[in-house]
Amino acid sequence: MGIWFPQLLHTEGVSMVAAAIFLGTYVVLAFGRIPGLRVDRTGAAIIGASLMVAANVLSLDEAYRAINLDTIVLLFGMMIVVANLRMSGFFGVVAEWTLEHAHHPLTLLAATSLTAAVLSAFFVNDTVCLVMAPLVAEILYVLRRNPVPYLLAVAMGSNIGSVATLTGNPQNMLIGSYSGIAYGTFAKALAPVAVAGVLVVIAVLAILYRAEFRSAKRVDLEPRTVPVDRGLLVKSLAVSFGMVIFFFAGWPIAKVAIVAGALLLITRRVQPEKIYAQVDWSLLVMFGGLFIVVAGIEKSSLETDMASWASRAGLDNGLVLSGFAGVLSNLVSNVPAVLVFKPFIPHLADPVLGWLRLAMASTLAGNLTILGSVANLIVVERSRGVAEIGFWEYSRAGIPVALITMAIGVWMLR
Repeated sequence: MGIWFPQLLHTEGVSMVAAAIFLGTYVVLAFGRIPGLRVDRTGAAIIGASLMVAANVLSLDEAYRAINLDTIVLLFGMMIVVANLRMSGFFGVVAEWTLEHAHHPLTLLAATSLTAAVLSAFFVNDTVCLVMAPLVAEILYVLRRNPVPYLLAVAMGSNIGSVATLTGNPQNMLIGSYSGIAYGTFAKALAPVAVAGVLVVIAVLAILYRAEFRSAKRVDLEPRTVPVDRGLLVKSLAVSFGMVIFFFAGWPIAKVAIVAGALLLITRRVQPEKIYAQVDWSLLVMFGGLFIVVAGIEKSSLETDMASWASRAGLDNGLVLSGFAGVLSNLVSNVPAVLVFKPFIPHLADPVLGWLRLAMASTLAGNLTILGSVANLIVVERSRGVAEIGFWEYSRAGIPVALITMAIGVWMLR
């Protein structure tokens, strides 16, 4: 008793400290920064990880081991591949060609949403929005049409398309590393959800902005020249095509992605600094910090309660899990939300189904409000001056789209 009681106090104390650090980190993630201080989300993750080590919740070696290198390597490799595709002019060419061949307002809306979705499924939705948003805004300005529904189609279509594969967005990459779900298995389960989701986006926007689509007037866009680096375009497409084939063939996606990125760095013409400038280093660092913060919770005695908590919360129910994931994703962003669920999912009756539901809900919930996804904010900022999309303007379309698509996802993954 004399030995056991102090040990119990120590264990409980460590758990309380771990819980306090975890909660503090996620509060900053929810608000975006600490009032009065210049601490952003990445800084919060670094500080939280450091405090876990300083408070002896984790040793330094345990903190190192907590970082999931597969996820970091996959993200880094994909960022290099996408940077090369972007510099080659690939995204601009595809978007321009699509918009030129849509000759009716409703067809233009469908083409915009579908293009954003397909590109986002394989090449990370944020990048697709960076390229497509200003292009769509400019074209609609020239055509003298209301640009808002088309820009919303870019944001919502890219969010929904990214749910289809493990490389569509960072949270899916994270789930792929933790779950071990094969690329093809993931796509088979969630690509149908993405297809249904794109149809929902088109329908909701067509109804809400019916005055824009009531006209039967033909839409004609003069062909325009998009800057293209043909040599880099051919090389980037060849490497990307091979990369996707190896993904579906079942090769380790982190290994395939980093090899693809390395192949594209072998060049005589492209300055590597231009590629590195497009890598989101702060996101990689935030991932590393959050891995350590979550590991601190798992190391504490709270880990033993995870199974009973998951059972009491009803997380085996798809509607309950999706609801929790959707709300949390809008509070702290989807990547931190996925990490919150990481200790719970392995305790579910069907962990694979739990991971798939989490990927679906955390991604589709991004359409709920303008703050739900970085892709939404990119579209709003990149189109400013041509279209002003406010919180309500976005939400009156985003709320029904998010709720309907998540309901479809719950039903399809039942």
